[in-house]
Amino acid sequence: MFRYMIAAATVFGLSATVSVQAQAPTDYLGVPGPITVAGTDYALAWSSNPNEDYFKQEYLPAGASAEQYESMVLVEFLGTDMALRDVVAAQVQMIEARKATDPVANFAVLQNDSTGEYVLDFLLSTKDENGEFILEWNAYRYIEDKLDGTRGTAIFAISERAYGDEASEAFLRGLGEFKSQRILDLTQTALPDIQ
Repeated sequence: MFRYMIAAATVFGLSATVSVQAQAPTDYLGVPGPITVAGTDYALAWSSNPNEDYFKQEYLPAGASAEQYESMVLVEFLGTDMALRDVVAAQVQMIEARKATDPVANFAVLQNDSTGEYVLDFLLSTKDENGEFILEWNAYRYIEDKLDGTRGTAIFAISERAYGDEASEAFLRGLGEFKSQRILDLTQTALPDIQ
């Protein structure tokens, strides 16, 4: 059950962006960056190791901030003996639960039968202090991997945001075409070599 909770907790989405950190981030995964996705370089901006089985690193383009980013790349590792499909199912369950309070929460799961990888494509929303929407679209690519001999799941992800009602409406109108291209960008990018 504990490992299930850790897996489910990896879908923080809108509630997980961390405030500015005074010190440089620690590269826990041997992926110092930059990571290039579709011609954009993303530099390591924040990292966390909240317990011995979970590591998360966030990468941003030059000039972006974690508090109000438009595009972010994430690399995560969850040490677990859970099957990949069960890790994905745990995150799907969190999104399903969120639908009760989030009017746009939605997801699709894609599976590559030849590689065994999964992609979870999902959309979340919240409101800012002025009652304006913040939309966040994510594509999480799940791969079986190892870190220091520990079996687990690596997650390579893209996150995109829109802030304010007007920008959120435009974001939703273009989402179908946009997300197809970004999922292609994610799956065509070489996986970071977690070490």
